Amino acid sequence: MTDTVSPDAPEEAETLDAEDTTDSPADGAALLVREGDIAADYLERLLDIVDYDGDIDLDVENGRAMVAIVGSDLQPLIGQGGVTLDALQELTRLAVQQQTGVRSRLMLDVSGHRRARRAELTELAKDTAEKVVDSGEPIRLTPMNPFERKVVHDAIAAIDGVVSESEGEEPARRVVVLPA
Repeated sequence: MTDTVSPDAPEEAETLDAEDTTDSPADGAALLVREGDIAADYLERLLDIVDYDGDIDLDVENGRAMVAIVGSDLQPLIGQGGVTLDALQELTRLAVQQQTGVRSRLMLDVSGHRRARRAELTELAKDTAEKVVDSGEPIRLTPMNPFERKVVHDAIAAIDGVVSESEGEEPARRVVVLPA
């Protein structure tokens, strides 16, 4: 299966053929590096269009390409509550998928927003777990996006005496912390 490359893509961009995709760890890592490179090119063009200054940092972590835009005055790329960042991440994933033919799970961060939010949510999970253990009653957290819910679920999973589950429908889906 060969995917087409968008007309805007550089001519040297390769398509990903079926024979190029195997299950070896080296091939998986190479695909993640390629995802990061495609995402970086896409984001650099976007930054040029909106006339923002920012550097692109690439990494591979936990089986995902991690892409970060670092700079000052980038708050508009994050938006209120991270909604613009979420949309930009999805657009970047689609740009990567268009060139690789594979659904991307890359994570995008802007000016450390996700890193800071992860720390806040981990602390929230610990505090909530403590209250649930003390009271024996479940606590429903405010609605969160998928990234935020995963952070809370991961933090709760590491704490004895509590479990977590999600309930509701998007965009009002939330984490519920329950006694184990």
